[in-house]
Amino acid sequence: MKPTKTKLLTESAIMIALSTVLSVLKLADMPYGGSVTIASALPMVIIAYRYGLKTGLFAGAVHAALQLVLGLSALSYATSWQSAVAIVMLDYILAFTFVGISGVFRKVLKNQAAALTAGALLFSVIRYAFHVIAGATVWAGISIPTAAALAYSFIYNATYMIPETIVLAVAALYVGSLVDFRPAAPKRMVSEKEENDIFWAKPAAGLLVCGAVIFDVAEIFEKLQNKETGEFTITAISSVNWMEVITVTAVAFVIAAVLLIIQKSAQKTKES
Repeated sequence: MKPTKTKLLTESAIMIALSTVLSVLKLADMPYGGSVTIASALPMVIIAYRYGLKTGLFAGAVHAALQLVLGLSALSYATSWQSAVAIVMLDYILAFTFVGISGVFRKVLKNQAAALTAGALLFSVIRYAFHVIAGATVWAGISIPTAAALAYSFIYNATYMIPETIVLAVAALYVGSLVDFRPAAPKRMVSEKEENDIFWAKPAAGLLVCGAVIFDVAEIFEKLQNKETGEFTITAISSVNWMEVITVTAVAFVIAAVLLIIQKSAQKTKES
């Protein structure tokens, strides 16, 4: 059954609002633009997956406009009206609107989690490309050195886009394996074997692992960028609190493993 226009607009509005809120909740904020968010693009990826290219691009364009409003301060650095237009188009409108094509893998990949993850990765690569172009052109001589501007832009934008992409991909994989977005009304994915009193164990285990990955990414990548110059500094990896990273990761994975073992035991008990 084809969804009504009212349903499309309502659901898109909700997801755009959620995406906007998540974009404000930053795990790391870079000195010369760019940040790592809590998978802020995921709601947009889901809309594109559910309703296709047309709806995805429309929702992406609205989301891009809202991101522009939130980032209007960046226009104060523009040296001319042409550079202001370039910033608007490259860093906002094009960079975020193209989240609408992230649903193209729905008919290519049967596994929903894989399709959502692939879509998230495709969008992230396209967004990164637009930010790199903007950095090498508009921002050259402002926040990016004019000499070797393209190389610098590749590196600078990678310092936040790599962790942003990792967080988005992990979130897409997790949510895509938990909720079925293909029906008219999304529903929880659950097999007959998982129908027991502790059906929550598997989602909880996945949430713990996702949380640990997000924490690790934010903790590590934030240290790899020089706060004064914005340059990627691999040697700064020594300043990462590795004991904290290892502890959080280990605890999350151990608890997740225990939850999965408990769930599996419950399933065997029920079957017997």
